[in-house]
Amino acid sequence: MKIDILTLFPEMFTPLKTSIIGRAVDSGKLEINVHDIREYTLDKHRKCDDTPFGGGAGMVMMAQPIVDAVLKIDPNHLAKRIYMSPKGKTLTQQLVTNYAKEERILLLCGHYEGVDQRAIDLVIDEELSIGDYVLTGGEIPAMVFTDAVSRYVSGVISSQSLEQESFSTNLLEYPQYTKPREFMGLKVPEVLFSGNHKEIEKWRKEQAEEITAKNRPDLLNK
Repeated sequence: MKIDILTLFPEMFTPLKTSIIGRAVDSGKLEINVHDIREYTLDKHRKCDDTPFGGGAGMVMMAQPIVDAVLKIDPNHLAKRIYMSPKGKTLTQQLVTNYAKEERILLLCGHYEGVDQRAIDLVIDEELSIGDYVLTGGEIPAMVFTDAVSRYVSGVISSQSLEQESFSTNLLEYPQYTKPREFMGLKVPEVLFSGNHKEIEKWRKEQAEEITAKNRPDLLNK
């Protein structure tokens, strides 16, 4: 999978060079390219934003640098083009698995008060939000999207881990334990040492249902 990210602040994406995602890039399983939108502006001062027509607070990202960047990076429209925006549909695990089937994805990170609507109309396929709240820009949502989708690229994460994690069956994940067997008076449940895989699976399912009912009862209705 190839992911292109368009942003005014490319330095924010250093975390994608580390840990599991970084290793997947190094091994060639993923290709992640971060592009500075300022490189595409026609303004000699590298300006990419201006005041909004009609008045209002803040600045709006101009259409020209965005449109030129998208058309240069994806001239034949081979990528799914996504604008990370609080106005978009909410990212879910089901959408994550659907996006993971794409060969190419292009992410546009807004900033300030948003993006000139003409850029969205001309070169963006859909808008996507990571939740019902507003951030200072689309960079963190783009990292969330990239991390979530990349995990489903073949070879990045073991298939068993993907099958048993939260949201895979509309249940949150069961508790996990490792050594030592007792820590600060708290003991690992005995069933995990029983060797009885049927009982262990039963316990894990019961725990997952209990945690989901407490923290996300809406998932049980699905």
